Amino acid sequence: MGTPDFAVASLKALVDEGFPVVAVITSADKPAGRGRQLQMSAVKKYALEKQIPVLQPTNLKSEGFLAELKAYKADLQIVVAFRMLPEIVWAMPSLGTFNLHASLLPQYRGAAPINWAIINGETETGLSTFFIQQEIDTGKILFAQKLDILPEDNAGSLHDKLMETGAKLVCETADAIFSGNIHPMEQIMPQDGQLKSAPKIFKEDCQINWNWPARRINLFIRGLSPYPAAFTYFKHKQTKERLLVKIFESELISHARQSKISLNVLAKKEIIVHLSDSIIKLNAIQVEGKKRMSNDELLRGFSLEQYELEVD
Repeated sequence: MGTPDFAVASLKALVDEGFPVVAVITSADKPAGRGRQLQMSAVKKYALEKQIPVLQPTNLKSEGFLAELKAYKADLQIVVAFRMLPEIVWAMPSLGTFNLHASLLPQYRGAAPINWAIINGETETGLSTFFIQQEIDTGKILFAQKLDILPEDNAGSLHDKLMETGAKLVCETADAIFSGNIHPMEQIMPQDGQLKSAPKIFKEDCQINWNWPARRINLFIRGLSPYPAAFTYFKHKQTKERLLVKIFESELISHARQSKISLNVLAKKEIIVHLSDSIIKLNAIQVEGKKRMSNDELLRGFSLEQYELEVD
């Protein structure tokens, strides 16, 4: 059970390792793009290539879907980046249902663990497989694997590393379950009792607050790049026109204190923001109505000097 590219890696690994995948469950086709044509999920595309039956229920409790699912007589269900399952579904197989989660549980339970780990400045994260139970991301741990978060990582690069490592962990977990060599363990709460959550990120959560410390802004940009992308507004000094600007890369270039938050251009090629505690350079941005481009390309056709940051 899965939908995006992150889930395809695990499905492919299972197929390549010879596990008999009897069916795939994924999301319904959705309209996308300018033409709003129906697009199938990444998991569905792969499943069809491998001639694996595909189920796309809109209601996981419908009698028709439950009867169809039961007819496959699956011994084990594996969930990677899907949706919350009702008990009647996850309790159906004789060997249970396990999930791959992109964090070291119990930390970062929720829909966006990769983003939040970077946003919060973590230096390591990992993967966990666990048996699903009623409360989301709380089941007994089967396997876990740590992974370093490098200074150059953003959400995209970390996603890809976790995706590949996770595919191997899914196969390892499935193999252990089928062989009976598993020892499920309760999730261990941190000694300080502080659990960090990873709630779903919505567009309105992605706006940069330029009053934050520079390090926090830099982590925020990294943790949302390339998707859903941190954004801000440039406001025209004369017309007051607002342009939404996505920011994909940044770096701290000075710790000099500044009296005023401001947007500036250096040597006609570098875009910088003076903050209260530092100077931050914006290395990859996308102005509303334009494609993503290098600063050199953008500044050749866009008069940034006419704009200022919308701070409040």
